[in-house]
Amino acid sequence: MYIRLIRNKPQGNAITGRLIINGRFFCYTMERVGYQIPALCYHVIVTQSPKFKRLLPIVQNVPQRSGIRIHRGTKPEHSSGCVLVPDRVTEDK
Repeated sequence: MYIRLIRNKPQGNAITGRLIINGRFFCYTMERVGYQIPALCYHVIVTQSPKFKRLLPIVQNVPQRSGIRIHRGTKPEHSSGCVLVPDRVTEDK
């Protein structure tokens, strides 16, 4: 599986973007300004999250960080570095 995160310019304390999986739009994303992961290539695996008590994608080998997940959230404050996605996946129209 190939995952790509395309970010927009920051607006306030949020950076919105789009998550692309295997070359196709999957959903919109949000990150918190100042906490976003560096724009590099990462390995992503799915593991059990102790905090969320379910399987979630985790971004591997983020420089000087650990525990960076892709999980639900609607406000930048819901993240301390994780990539937030909406509660429901929406198609890009």
